[in-house]
Amino acid sequence: MADKKVVLITCGAPAANAAGDAMKKLLKKAATTASFTPAGMVAEAVTIEGAAQTAPEGVAKVFEDGGAYAVVDLGNAGADALEAAVAQISEAVDRRTMVVLAAADGLFFSGLGINTKIGSAPRAAVAADVVATICYVADLPVPPDLTGAVLYQVLKDPDMKLKEIGKLRDALGRMEVALQRDNREPWDKHDCA
Repeated sequence: MADKKVVLITCGAPAANAAGDAMKKLLKKAATTASFTPAGMVAEAVTIEGAAQTAPEGVAKVFEDGGAYAVVDLGNAGADALEAAVAQISEAVDRRTMVVLAAADGLFFSGLGINTKIGSAPRAAVAADVVATICYVADLPVPPDLTGAVLYQVLKDPDMKLKEIGKLRDALGRMEVALQRDNREPWDKHDCA
């Protein structure tokens, strides 16, 4: 099972029209961008290695099978279908999951690594930027022809990767010290002779 997971929901309907509890909960803790151009979102999204395009009810199965990235394309579904999909997906995800909603009226990020207090980031976004951000946060391989930039403005900690590398370096140093301390053979540990 993947450590960091991402669900991308694309919908042609405006997210603001879906007034159910699941949408309110998602949008309440979401960061957004000043403007978003959704053209080609699904085509860009599936270029990430390991992307699983599924229906809302299939998200849990993707994660159970070890997948880290699910794309849910709702097409031009209405507000009720969007609400139902978000409710199903909310049941399937945990706190280590980033949910991205690309709707007709904007782009919304919620969950893992997202600064929910920012509200709206003063930056326009396109589909390639969303893919770059997803790859950055979830440690997924970046498609070779990607031209987008990471949306650092919506992240909780823009230096997240540098801090992760620092933590790994510290852990490796501690392991090396522990191994050097305990490098004697088992028969040398007890001087019984």
